[in-house]
Amino acid sequence: MTALRINSVRYSLTPDGRLANLAAWNEDVAQALAEKEHIELTDEHWEILCVMRLFYQEYNISPVRKLLRRSVAERLGPDKGSDAHLEHLFPNGVEIQATRIAGIPTPLLDAELESFPQANDAFSMSYENQHFISEFQFEGNTIRIYAHGNLVDPTEWSEPLAEFMAARDGLHLSAEHWEVLRFLRKFYFEFGISPMVRLLMKHMEEQFGAEKSSEEYLYTLFPAGPSRQGSRIAGLPEPQGCIDP
Repeated sequence: MTALRINSVRYSLTPDGRLANLAAWNEDVAQALAEKEHIELTDEHWEILCVMRLFYQEYNISPVRKLLRRSVAERLGPDKGSDAHLEHLFPNGVEIQATRIAGIPTPLLDAELESFPQANDAFSMSYENQHFISEFQFEGNTIRIYAHGNLVDPTEWSEPLAEFMAARDGLHLSAEHWEVLRFLRKFYFEFGISPMVRLLMKHMEEQFGAEKSSEEYLYTLFPAGPSRQGSRIAGLPEPQGCIDP
């Protein structure tokens, strides 16, 4: 592990050049990390770094490229959210270079994450004991699942399978449930990640309005968590970051 020294303070770095302790980040550290990348930070750089850090603080994950572009466009305008602008500022990749300077983790698509959660996780044990353990039978097929109940192979998902999984959770899927499930799937196939609840609420509000995106409404439909339970029934990977409050 290498280190960065600023005004006699030593900051440990990971092998890929990130702060080992993300909480130690400050603007001086960002300047020093940028210098290592041969970047002189301008106001335009700082605008992007600030948006990235705000996203991370709000959702507890780093934004993947499409979500970053959207967030930058919302806050700074569409031109500044373009790939051309981001790549001009961070020529070695906004996902790697900019997140390193911003002091946040590398953003990962769900498909890039480590596949199997820890089997002794308290939630997974609770879920396994009440529902399925590693696999179950459906319409003559063996459906494999991870410890939290999410499908190992998302291509096996179907609406009848969703109905079956929901019934094991004590849910009868109504039109309102399906609105949320279809939105979760639309979000996943657009951005490559399953949204945690705050991200789900923000994006659903744009399409369905405040009432149908409220925490109370979503938890009424999915009492075990609109993000965790909803993504599981929707045949998607478990959301990253802070999932359901």
